[in-house]
Amino acid sequence: MTSRGLAGRLLEWKLIGRALADRVGVRFVRLGRTARAFVEPAADRLLIAPQDLRTADPTVATDIYAGVFVFSGQIVECNGRSPFEMPPPGEEWARVLHGFGWLRHLRAADTPIARSNARILVDDWLRIADHPPIAWEPEVVARRTMAWLAQSPMILADADQGFYHRFLAGMTRQFRWLRTRWGEEPTGLPRLKVAIAVLATAIAVDGFRRHIKAASRRLDDELKRQILPDGGHVGRNPVTILEVLIDLLPIRQALAARGHPVSPVMMGAIDRMMPMLRFFRHADGAFALFNGATTTPTDLVATVLAYDDAQGRPHGNAPHSGYQRLEAEKTVVVMDCGTPPPPEFARAAHAGTLAFELSSANARFVVNCGAPFRPVRDWRRIARSTAAHSTLVVDDHSSAVVREAGLLADLLGPVLLHGPTDVPVDRTEADGAVAVTASHDGFAAEFGVVHERTLKLSAAGDALEGRDRVVPFEGGGADAPFVVRFHLHPSVKVGRLGEHGVVLIGHAGEGWEFHCDDAVPEIEESVHLADLHGLRRTSQIVLTSGEGGPREIRWRFLRTARSHARGR
Repeated sequence: MTSRGLAGRLLEWKLIGRALADRVGVRFVRLGRTARAFVEPAADRLLIAPQDLRTADPTVATDIYAGVFVFSGQIVECNGRSPFEMPPPGEEWARVLHGFGWLRHLRAADTPIARSNARILVDDWLRIADHPPIAWEPEVVARRTMAWLAQSPMILADADQGFYHRFLAGMTRQFRWLRTRWGEEPTGLPRLKVAIAVLATAIAVDGFRRHIKAASRRLDDELKRQILPDGGHVGRNPVTILEVLIDLLPIRQALAARGHPVSPVMMGAIDRMMPMLRFFRHADGAFALFNGATTTPTDLVATVLAYDDAQGRPHGNAPHSGYQRLEAEKTVVVMDCGTPPPPEFARAAHAGTLAFELSSANARFVVNCGAPFRPVRDWRRIARSTAAHSTLVVDDHSSAVVREAGLLADLLGPVLLHGPTDVPVDRTEADGAVAVTASHDGFAAEFGVVHERTLKLSAAGDALEGRDRVVPFEGGGADAPFVVRFHLHPSVKVGRLGEHGVVLIGHAGEGWEFHCDDAVPEIEESVHLADLHGLRRTSQIVLTSGEGGPREIRWRFLRTARSHARGR
């Protein structure tokens, strides 16, 4: 075993030991927390309902009233039975059902039937004594708590006294559950969601207001741990920023409405995250697809950005998050220039170091495959591989390893390990042009090479020049074969342009050309995973260098001066 391999094995055992110690410690203190929780006052009355910023579709209320529940691409027809009595078609469907986020669609319908249906469904849940374990996963409890609070005006409209007391008893049980099991939820976004739910309940329920300060401190601790100085999330998923802000902004409003101070930590985190929403956003409003990001409703992004007072142009360098943004005129390039997240935050991270995405006007051209919007077979694992990204791949191997089995995976989930440890970045801006040169050592241990990539965007935004190099690392691996992949968005029409060129026609006829003199660009099949409606066929441009082939490949994208008719 090499010294690098031994170091990796030692790291895994260290992580296992830390995870086991954390679990033992949490369970040791839970008894004391539980004892204290059950002598505290129960929920007595609701004072405020935090706003739900998520977009809603009133037509979904009609399906729910008819007993048809469509979640995560799976459908269940209840035929007069309660959905909570039906066997779930999948775990994710069950999580959505028990999370009650779908209540917002009933609120959007704004009819007496929808309000009555919402109350009946909540009461169905409250009357069932034993729910499956999924219903009591910390993140699911947090989702349900936030949904019930936000939709409480609708749920409690015209409610009788008996239901009102059952509802408050349910809120009490969930609040105690979340408080007594603090630390058992997975690190990252789930733990942040739980902290937000606990604070929201303490603000909204009169009997729990004594917990506001403690809950606020706990949320501050998580924000310090997870929100980086440049506003990115430690897990490096761009969509996570949106997920946090969706719940955090209403909490800020609720605190102010109740006359409680908003902590400087929360204010600072919000102020830093807002520009990062613009940083990761393409011209068409969609987010760049890195490290677990999937399709994002553009109207939801617009709703959150309406709270941004600055409304400024995003900065180009996010050094703590490990990303670079190149922007000129109507062209945007986003590049991953960071190491993988810490293992405890890497359950959804991808091996896509030095991958990039390119958009122009309202069309995306070069993308990554992205994470599936819904779990489908093995695609989530495939999406995390380097080959699913627009970057260089050595000998069909990924630059990092996804640990899906074994004790570490059982404790932390399918974490990303043994990826690049050194990603130096050099950014230069001159006369309006922007150039970024970065490299990573993710292939050094196995193949003895370092991947170096340079991207240069012209001042007019009409040309992106690139160079990919495979450099020997400590005297080895000079002849390792590699390919460079450019995954294209499904809306892009692609065709040959001579031996060394490819023509790309995007949304509304926007045209670009791809040229490479050092290798013959091949057009191959690909798949776009991050789509609301499921997997979509698409294409990719592939440059290949076999053993003994060129160690450096230069290529360029050029916006065409002529207009194109869509679909040619």
